Amino acid sequence: MLKRLLITGLTIACALSFSTPAHAHAQQNVHTVQKGESLYKIANKYGISAQQLQAVNDKNSTMIYPGETLELPVMLDESEKDLLARLVEAEAKGESYAGKVAVATVVLNRVESDRFPDTLYNVIYDGIQFSPVLNGTINNPASQESKKAVQEALNYQGFDRESLFFYNPGKASSDYLSNQEVTTVIGNHVFLR
Repeated sequence: MLKRLLITGLTIACALSFSTPAHAHAQQNVHTVQKGESLYKIANKYGISAQQLQAVNDKNSTMIYPGETLELPVMLDESEKDLLARLVEAEAKGESYAGKVAVATVVLNRVESDRFPDTLYNVIYDGIQFSPVLNGTINNPASQESKKAVQEALNYQGFDRESLFFYNPGKASSDYLSNQEVTTVIGNHVFLR
């Protein structure tokens, strides 16, 4: 009974937090194209693929022009990768590898979205968004699989910016989430736009 009340309370609080005004979005990581640069050269400079740079910028062609501003994917340092891997481990323990990649992708999508804070840390610790923050399981070490899933999600940026939410309907319910468009279902998690 107490567990059900706690889950219901958390679900209501989550729904309320989703209906609050959007957060201000700070300037994103960008690159201003210089004369003689190509998508390949710019991507190589930042350690990403030209296809990913193209996807992040919704470009159908490889044409770029001096002075053009290109958005760069979220880049994390080692401590941020560890934080995200620990969140993935806690949120998606027992889920498939694909489910873990999808959870990491949602968090990265939120960093890029103007509806959420603009840093990984602030997205993860934004109120009551993630139960592992509330129950402390985010402090447990991540498995190798969760670390690998984070790296794959980082490499996948730009190819899926749709999913901003996920939940396990077997553990929680939310009127807000149930009214959002489903982007995919992986294992026990429903991913939403």
